[in-house]
Amino acid sequence: MVFTKHLREGIKRGRITTSVRFWLNARVKEGGRYPMDEGHIVVDSVERITKSKITRKLIIESGFKDLEHLLSIAKHGRGEKIFLVRFHYLRPGEWERKERT
Repeated sequence: MVFTKHLREGIKRGRITTSVRFWLNARVKEGGRYPMDEGHIVVDSVERITKSKITRKLIIESGFKDLEHLLSIAKHGRGEKIFLVRFHYLRPGEWERKERT
């Protein structure tokens, strides 16, 4: 998963743990691990939602100030299906420590 630069610090600090994506089909899978900066994003869940489910709370949890700002980042390309991705960030070395335990 690729995140715009202004979201990355909030993701690394654990303040942002959701992302709304407009895709043709889901591009990530639950349990998948995707590189971001020095660490990794681990997808906890992926669900298809409708636009009516994009609440003010969800907008803020995703790191945006309003729906217009979220849509300007999330809606691009031909994707028409809306997905809610919940995830957490693993700092460098955390994945290896978890695999050893």
